[in-house]
Amino acid sequence: MTIAPDHTGCGVFHYQAMRDVVEQIQESVPGKLEITREGIVHDMMSPGGPHELTAARISRRLEKVMPDDLLAHTGTPDVEDVHEGVMRHPDIMVIAEADMEVEGSFDPRTVIAAVEVVSRSNPDNDWVGKMRDYPLLGIPVYAIFDPRKGEGAVFSGIHRTPSGPRYAIRKDFVYGEDVTIGDWTISTENLPRY
Repeated sequence: MTIAPDHTGCGVFHYQAMRDVVEQIQESVPGKLEITREGIVHDMMSPGGPHELTAARISRRLEKVMPDDLLAHTGTPDVEDVHEGVMRHPDIMVIAEADMEVEGSFDPRTVIAAVEVVSRSNPDNDWVGKMRDYPLLGIPVYAIFDPRKGEGAVFSGIHRTPSGPRYAIRKDFVYGEDVTIGDWTISTENLPRY
């Protein structure tokens, strides 16, 4: 669900006001709050066991095939671009350890790949909203795992369009197949379904 839509065009000032609201209420509301150009997105339910297990298995599989100086990070903080008015929290970020040595949010341009596990409560946040925001933030690879259907897609090749940056390449997969995310190929065997 999107709340507090941004139709004012106030840019950084309006974004900072939304950021302050998110910081004040995040602890007292269930789920996760993120900021897009359209406003504050509230994923009302906290991720459950199958969601978290999927993220953990993907993270572990990626880290087994990546160089030691990279992580498939599943924790905080968010990625944020104040000038674009976007703060997102990928389920998994492929990022260099050195790029994590910062205070506050990570620079999205240091994220090598973002991976999302589609939530039951708000699948459009992953399939629509983040599909729009991740290329805007300059994240070169975006992978979606959808436990509802046992399938997903990997997006890459950011290019400019009249509506803003978009991914040009989409590679679909079904659970059970190997999937390539960036330079690394992992199995999708034994991932939980909802």
